[in-house]
Amino acid sequence: MDTTLSREKLQGCYVTVPTPFDDNDTFSINESALRTYVDFLISNGLASDTATFLAGGAAGDFSTMTFNERIKVAEIVADEVNGRVPLAFGAQSTSTLELVKLAQAAQSMKLDFIQVSCPFYFTHTEADFEEFVRAAAKAAPDVGIIIYNTFWTSSGVSFSMVDRLSELDNIVGLKWAAPRTDAMEFEDVCSHFSNRFTIIDNNLFFAFSAMPAMGARAFEVHLCNFWPQWGLKLIQEVNSANYTEIARMMTQEAMPWYKLWVDIENNYTSGDGYLDKLCMELIGLPSSRCRPPTRDIRQQYRKETMEMMRKIGVPNLVEE
Repeated sequence: MDTTLSREKLQGCYVTVPTPFDDNDTFSINESALRTYVDFLISNGLASDTATFLAGGAAGDFSTMTFNERIKVAEIVADEVNGRVPLAFGAQSTSTLELVKLAQAAQSMKLDFIQVSCPFYFTHTEADFEEFVRAAAKAAPDVGIIIYNTFWTSSGVSFSMVDRLSELDNIVGLKWAAPRTDAMEFEDVCSHFSNRFTIIDNNLFFAFSAMPAMGARAFEVHLCNFWPQWGLKLIQEVNSANYTEIARMMTQEAMPWYKLWVDIENNYTSGDGYLDKLCMELIGLPSSRCRPPTRDIRQQYRKETMEMMRKIGVPNLVEE
């Protein structure tokens, strides 16, 4: 694979596309709604130079789906995207054997990237994780691998581990978040490795991480699922080095959304894509709850979410 080209593809808004389900006891994948999500993102301006889509990530309910369902979601999104936007596939797993199969499936579908994080449940060692990643790299040499540092669910990825993994040619991205300590782990990795990997800022430090000294070139943006124009403006400001405006966007428009998400996490249910889906419903897109055990937030938080969206200026709200 052309590692340089792969890294260049991975830039702009990193959009975690939710997986919609039928609103009944089967919770089957709603293919029509999923295609509508993809069309909405692309028809509102997200393109190969401004975004990468992630199918079947955490916001896509990967943890509640079977192996075959995860493949089906990737196939649907890939078919609907049809090469118009780079596509990543969530390949998180607790099993190296399953990871290898997911990586091989991504290569067969000619996807651009897979997202891999340290196996959860057990506290695995760095050596365990290194073998895990090397197995995926060997299984799918034509697929770019994005290392996702999910330190909150499993062992974190250290600076030395990033350094060792940089030896593997088809590791092209770091989806990076780190706990806040005086050691400045986020800044340390970004500033040292942004020439080797495309850094995806998953710490919401966009006004800082986009600066040349840090070098992030991609940004995890949940808001794109219901407000693609916000993501396009973000990338425009990044390209213009307008860090003051990026900081305003983050504090005045993104922060209210994330504060509501944290409130739901702390007081009602846990998961990932549930607030994205409710916001999508409130602009007229088809929607659903996440699969249980994540509970349905749509009635409990409907009014509060609508008020938040009005406050931050989300367009196309469907007033009720």
